[in-house]
Amino acid sequence: MTLKLYTYFLLFMLCFVVPISAQTNSQYEANCDLCGYCKGVPKQEQPAEASWKRCRDCLYSKVKDYAMTDNMTLKGVPQPDSDHYYTMLGCLSTQPGEFAGQLTRILLSLVGGIAFLFFLYGAGVIATSQANAERLNYGKRLVYSALVGLLFVIFSTLIIRFIAADILKIPGFGG
Repeated sequence: MTLKLYTYFLLFMLCFVVPISAQTNSQYEANCDLCGYCKGVPKQEQPAEASWKRCRDCLYSKVKDYAMTDNMTLKGVPQPDSDHYYTMLGCLSTQPGEFAGQLTRILLSLVGGIAFLFFLYGAGVIATSQANAERLNYGKRLVYSALVGLLFVIFSTLIIRFIAADILKIPGFGG
């Protein structure tokens, strides 16, 4: 069972958290940045302006006035931040404390979305039960289960954060 869990985790990391790398050539200067914008590439193949700005803010945190059209080469641009990678999930850190916080936010968002879908499904079952007691109880159980599951995840996160930050004094968990 543990090997299967590690396999799924490895597949997740390979598929969704693979960092974007720069396109470079040893003979020429780099014409593309780490966010995927390349000078001379047709407009429809370039990334959206909003995603490029998020990527730039993640990788080039020291540069705030660098426009997408200024990218003739990377010669004048400082080196990207080595502690951050822009992925499909957003800007992820390589620092353990910051990464744990980011992973927690991502997982809580997923759990919240799933709980909301169960709330909607349970409410739909209740609304369409048509005085059928069995169906009404099933809908109530769905709503209660979604609420209890959401509360369990939230309180377990708070307890872990309390133990890690206040009792064990682990860096990165404090407020």
